[in-house]
Amino acid sequence: MLVLVTGGAGFIGSHTVDALIHKGMDVIVIDNLQKPIHLKGKPTYLNPKAKYVWEDVRNKEVLKKCLKDVETVYHFAAYQDYLPDFSTFFHVNSVGTALIYEIIVEEKIPVKKVILASSQFVNGEGIYKSQDGKLCFPSHRTNKQLMNGIFDFYDSNGNVLQWQWTDETYANPANQYAISKYSQELMAMNFGERYQIPSIALRYSIVQGSRQSFYNAYSGACRIFSLSYFFDRAPIIFEDGQMVRDFINIKDVVDANLLVLENNEACNEVYCVGGGKPIKIIDFASRVAKVYKKEQLKSLIPGEYRIGDTRNACSDISKIKKLCWFPKKTVDDSINEYKMYLEQQTEIDDILAYAERQMKKLNVIKKVKVKQ
Repeated sequence: MLVLVTGGAGFIGSHTVDALIHKGMDVIVIDNLQKPIHLKGKPTYLNPKAKYVWEDVRNKEVLKKCLKDVETVYHFAAYQDYLPDFSTFFHVNSVGTALIYEIIVEEKIPVKKVILASSQFVNGEGIYKSQDGKLCFPSHRTNKQLMNGIFDFYDSNGNVLQWQWTDETYANPANQYAISKYSQELMAMNFGERYQIPSIALRYSIVQGSRQSFYNAYSGACRIFSLSYFFDRAPIIFEDGQMVRDFINIKDVVDANLLVLENNEACNEVYCVGGGKPIKIIDFASRVAKVYKKEQLKSLIPGEYRIGDTRNACSDISKIKKLCWFPKKTVDDSINEYKMYLEQQTEIDDILAYAERQMKKLNVIKKVKVKQ
């Protein structure tokens, strides 16, 4: 089988390339080594058995050549960050996806499957429940709320709403990245059905493990906390640290990627792919500290928040479990894997400060007002 993997030099893409080659498939990778994710050029972990095309997925002529004779497409190429260059998210994520379907239809390429990387953050804040058992669907927290230190959602009686596991039937994307990913899902499901191109969208929860970019602010808690403890610094936690997340290990994600390739029951469906176990960010930081043996460095909570963050994010994975997929790795597995990867690196002294400088420079990080 000939497989095209867009974004195949990245975190999820490169691990999937390795798995596909291990199964005996021929793989073409198209990747433009986008900065800051690939700030220092080609990564050292690239599989030499894949064919690499160092180009942008939006280059139609190049993409057309890459798609020739391809049976399966894994579409991982994406722009992801907290930075407010809004149009770039849609130029890369939406246009790149549209071009794949456009070329397949125009050239009548008999592609058997398109497997699309979506995101848990398409759910936005997800579903909540009030104390009287009523389901609630909050949109987002305003800057005014966050600036005044109001991080949770409340019912009309002033009681905190409780987060719920949220499945694929719900979508409420709140930031530029999430909106662009939802547009990709809609294209995959609609174009796929209309033009008989079996398509699958996978809403990954927060994926952790080796090969995560050190310079990508969006790569999240494991990177931030690991780097902090590695350099003997207490990590900074946004808001009050009580945000709940659903982390998943990269190996479980690759298993899901291969499962939907091999299982035709998955066609024309959206699946949440998560770890299935909630954890508060402050508790996650403690787990990282324990792995690094830096428990004496207590997390700092300076009263800062990031624009566009969700309060809670936990995905219901009941649907993909029906295909006999289950997460096998733990949060500690991911932390240990990332630690091993970090310890293999050289010239990393500038890593920790890079993303923080960029976010502050572009006014992404805000300060909570001191109440009088």
